[in-house]
Amino acid sequence: MKSFALLFLVVICGVGGLGQKLKPKKRSNGEEINFRTKTKDVCTMSMSGDEEMKLRIECKSQGMSYWCEFTGKPSVCRAFRNNPKIYWNQIAAGLRKLPHACESTEVLKITMCQKAPTEALMKQIAAGMEPEDLANEDKSVQKTSTSMRGAGKSSVEKIGKLPILPLIKPTQHGQGSENETEAMKLAREHCWESLHGFCSYIIGIFRG
Repeated sequence: MKSFALLFLVVICGVGGLGQKLKPKKRSNGEEINFRTKTKDVCTMSMSGDEEMKLRIECKSQGMSYWCEFTGKPSVCRAFRNNPKIYWNQIAAGLRKLPHACESTEVLKITMCQKAPTEALMKQIAAGMEPEDLANEDKSVQKTSTSMRGAGKSSVEKIGKLPILPLIKPTQHGQGSENETEAMKLAREHCWESLHGFCSYIIGIFRG
């Protein structure tokens, strides 16, 4: 009886150990891998999920940011179950060789799971891109516009404060009076008294 109980215990432990050995190793959710692409885009790769995994890649490149998401069941690949860390590192290594981490990468293929079923492949399901700091750019434009309006208003105010000078139409009154006085003087010197007015008139015409 004792030998039977001992044999039963050994069988149970063996089955338990076998189940533990076949259980796939999981990579903790939220874990990230940072890398740079061939064109120096700064990227972050994060994984989540259990049997069906989700992979998200986010990158920053020359004032732009882009992202893409992949989904698949790499757990059906035996090599992934044995060491998922090597699997994700191989994916990151392949992305490093690309100029853009999300273009021309509809399916992520690696050597360690070449013979695995197609459902093991990580396939792209979504992607997008947008300019960085778009809100800051809008604020900058708005600030510049406000400054220009303020400068324009200031210029108008300065113009309004300038003294208004009266428009003086030049006249030849003083010059005419001077010519008439000079003409009369000459007329008195060279003409008879009775012809002073006539002589003055004639002299004034000739003197302009």
